[in-house]
Amino acid sequence: MDKKIVEPILRALERGDFDAGEALKRLALCYEPLEFANLDVGRELRTGVSEAVLCEGKSLKQAVSIARAIYKRTGRVLLTRASRETFKAVKRAIPRAKYNEAGRLIAAGAPAPRGKARIAVVSAGTSDIPVAEEAAATCEFLGDPVERVFDVGVAGIHRLFGHLDRLRGCNVVIVVAGMEGALASVVGGLLGVPVIGVPTSVGYGASFKGLASLLGMLNSCTPGVTVVNIDNGFGAAVAATLVNRKKS
Repeated sequence: MDKKIVEPILRALERGDFDAGEALKRLALCYEPLEFANLDVGRELRTGVSEAVLCEGKSLKQAVSIARAIYKRTGRVLLTRASRETFKAVKRAIPRAKYNEAGRLIAAGAPAPRGKARIAVVSAGTSDIPVAEEAAATCEFLGDPVERVFDVGVAGIHRLFGHLDRLRGCNVVIVVAGMEGALASVVGGLLGVPVIGVPTSVGYGASFKGLASLLGMLNSCTPGVTVVNIDNGFGAAVAATLVNRKKS
């Protein structure tokens, strides 16, 4: 965090203007202006999860500059929806950066493992793996062990049954499915843990680029299933991590 931001708060604390709790609250609301962004440097202190960089819609210069600034301040950074071209540019600025091609994620640095409590990421089909891998790799970056169970959708539901013991050992399950999105209801009906459904844009014309799956999951008859936006593996991962920390 920049000295110009932190020092006034510490000076006020030293003078006795407020206590340590108030100082932490003020630090949690700090941000640092860049040329084209305002870094939310207090986000991890405020929410437990640091700011990530969504690469879609950003130029290479913007993505690299923001990532470098976050990495400089925290020692780690995560970039989502990143192309290989973006990775090459980030790698030059942050040599420790690694690319997860399936999940389109760039990660540099990592926290210490938070424990043995696991999150499962389940995909209905192989075509859903990019979103599932975005979720799984994000959970791992945030310090959570992950069980991956891919391609076990309802067209061959027997494929899921051999993995139930693994899934029962997890605190949270993320279910990633396109088409009609039925897998989230099935998994929710078999397990006694929170299930986070991620509808994907995988499917033919009447799937309406994921809308059919989204509505199917929202209309689930299985209690305990919650749903994030279409293709939002990152958002599901953050939600799962926060639930996992409370249960661990």
